[in-house]
Amino acid sequence: MFEETHHSPANDDLARGLSQRHIELIAIGGCIGTGLFLGAGTTISLAGPAIIVIYAITGLMLYLMMRAMGELLLYDTHYKSFVDFSEDILGPFVGYLVGWSYWFAWIVAAIAEVIAITGYLDFWWPGLPHWLVACLAILLLFSINMLAVKAFGELEFWLAIIKVVTIIGLIGIGLWLVVNGFTDKVGYKSSVDNLWNHGGFFPMGIDGMLRGLQTTIFAFAGMEIIGTMMAEARNPEKMIPKAIRSIPFRIMLFYIGTVSVLMMVTPWQEIPATSSPFVNIFSLAGLLSAAGFINFVVLSSAISSSNSGVFATSRMLYGLARNHNAPPLFGKLSSFHIPSRAVILATVIMIATTFVLTMTESVIEGFQIVGSVSALLFIFVWSVIMVAYLVHQQRRPYAYGQSVFPMPGRYWSSFIVLIFFAVVLYALTLDMTTRIAIFVSPIWFLVLGLGFYLKTRRDPFYQRTKERFKEKVQSELSLAQDFHHQQRAKD
Repeated sequence: MFEETHHSPANDDLARGLSQRHIELIAIGGCIGTGLFLGAGTTISLAGPAIIVIYAITGLMLYLMMRAMGELLLYDTHYKSFVDFSEDILGPFVGYLVGWSYWFAWIVAAIAEVIAITGYLDFWWPGLPHWLVACLAILLLFSINMLAVKAFGELEFWLAIIKVVTIIGLIGIGLWLVVNGFTDKVGYKSSVDNLWNHGGFFPMGIDGMLRGLQTTIFAFAGMEIIGTMMAEARNPEKMIPKAIRSIPFRIMLFYIGTVSVLMMVTPWQEIPATSSPFVNIFSLAGLLSAAGFINFVVLSSAISSSNSGVFATSRMLYGLARNHNAPPLFGKLSSFHIPSRAVILATVIMIATTFVLTMTESVIEGFQIVGSVSALLFIFVWSVIMVAYLVHQQRRPYAYGQSVFPMPGRYWSSFIVLIFFAVVLYALTLDMTTRIAIFVSPIWFLVLGLGFYLKTRRDPFYQRTKERFKEKVQSELSLAQDFHHQQRAKD
């Protein structure tokens, strides 16, 4: 049996207030967002019925990424997030890049959702100033995140329930319309044949699939948030695997099931790209207040996503501070065992930025580019997780046989996922907005690299950390070599 001495970080003081139902529903919330409720029409218009294939492939790739993350987190219970194992396996600089990139990605994503909230409330109160609504929404999120983590878990639980019930209701109504052969005002009949009778299953070809992939990848961002909850889950060894294993079922039901039913009820080319197709389904069923209901659901989805953003950024900044990668004041906890100062910083940044963006329309166009940068940073984080997994397997070949939650496919799955991420990056070059984001995003990494250099060049703590990392790598390589010798001797 090969063992190694794991690093022992500072004592974990975060309260373990998240139960199994919290983890399960937060995981569901991470899979369902406004990208589905409002973005389904856009993705369908770009790819047609082929969007089913895109959702299936994307879901499978991200499920494998989550399995790799789960195996690494459970390999060493000292790991509190994917930043910890990235730093432990790939070195302090990579941990620094991943931590700050994830912090920034969620800050931007949360701001985007808050701005979306101001637009959704226009449906009922069009006269309210956007900046006022945004500030009130952020203060609400601040209040929730300053309470015990159980309060966050409870809110996310009920907001996820709203999403789940809505989607199940849509699928049920859609299937009822198909079974009864409903015919709309234009003369189109609801039928399974609509999936292939209007230009075939791949009407827009490869180009359409790639363009559909652009919007799809944004919809799935946030799934990895489970990887930030190790320190606050009551029984992570049991709860994390259970939440990850249920991801394929969720994708089949919530994404593939939803778009399939939408395109059965109405031919794909008749589904509006600029509005929610959910409204159309409920309207056909006779629900006169469909628009108001869907607006409420999308509003709750935006609140859920922005709430998750505040949670993720505060925990990430707390972890960075505990690992000496951020000012130590952000590593302090409140009486509720909450990284309150990290929450306050996120709140201040969100209020300042959102105030400007809601007051100046022209800035919002630029903000869309920043939002694309956020999505690229999620892809960067996912890619680092896969690279860390591959290096982990190389340096610790004995670990796979000891794993309590091994990733299916191991090496082959890892390479396939990384190739998929490369295809996603190519797809992002097909649109002007995302293309600009690809060109702009290196600036972020240059800034981080410069910050890391200035911070560590004369830092004795970092020099010791760097030496310990080198020694650890050499020790693991030696153990790996001995393991391979023993394996060959057995053969």
